Amino acid sequence: MADKVTGRIHSTENFGTVDGPGVRFIVFMQGCRMRCQFCHNPDTWKINGGREVTTDEILEEALRYQKYWGEKGGITISGGEPLLQPEFITDLFKKAKEKGIHTTIDTCGRPFTYEEPFFSQFNELMKYTDLLLFDIKHIDNKAHKELTKSPNDNILEMAQYLSEIDKPVWIRHVLVPFRSDYDEYLIRLDEFIKTLNNVDKVEILPYHTMGRYKWEELGLKYPLEGIEPPTQDRVKNAQKLLHVDSYTKYQTR
Repeated sequence: MADKVTGRIHSTENFGTVDGPGVRFIVFMQGCRMRCQFCHNPDTWKINGGREVTTDEILEEALRYQKYWGEKGGITISGGEPLLQPEFITDLFKKAKEKGIHTTIDTCGRPFTYEEPFFSQFNELMKYTDLLLFDIKHIDNKAHKELTKSPNDNILEMAQYLSEIDKPVWIRHVLVPFRSDYDEYLIRLDEFIKTLNNVDKVEILPYHTMGRYKWEELGLKYPLEGIEPPTQDRVKNAQKLLHVDSYTKYQTR
C-alpha cells in the first residue's frame, strides 16, 4: 500500500463564494514566507504550524458538500501559500479530477522558480489545476519589497510562464492606500497584465482591517496602523485603470 500523502493545513471553509467560480470548498494551507503588511491571516505564516492531514481526509471532507457546488463549483486551495506544498496539492487535485471536480489554486506566486525540483513539481501540479487566482501584490519591485518583505521578480516570471502554457488565471490586486493605490503603479500593472494572454478576470480587492485583531493576538505590531480602506471612488478608479470590464472570459469558460 502506497504511503499516504500528507500536508499541513490551517483550516477549511465549506461554502466559499469569492474564491473561484461557483461555490467552493476551500483549504487554507499552513505556511507562508511573505510578510504582507495587509495580511489578514498572519496565523498561517508558521511553516510547521497547523495540523497534518492526508489528501484522502481532505477529499472526503470536501465531498460532503459537493451537492452545493453546482456546475461551476469545486475545491480551492488557498493559504498561507499553497505552492510551498506542491506534492500534497498535486495528489489531492489528481484524485479530485478523477471525480470530475473543478480545481483552483489561490497563490501569490512567491515560491515559483525554474530551478529543480520545484519546476517539475509545478508542471505536474498544473496538469490537474483548472484555474489560478493569482495575487499580484505590487508591480514595482522596490515597493513590493517594502509591502511584503519579498521581491516580485519571480512572481512576474510565474505570471508570464502561466501565459506561455495558457493556464487560465484571475488576476487579483489588493488596493492599499499609501502603498499600491497610486495611478502610476496601477497603469504599470495594467500594462503588464495586457502582455498576458490567459487572463480570464481581473479583480480589485479593497484593503480591509478585519484581520488586525489576529496581529494583536500574535503579539505583532500592525504595520498599517491608521490607514483606512480605500474609498469607493478610488476602487472605481483602479477598476478603470486596470480595465477590469475587458476581462470577461470567466463568464463563459
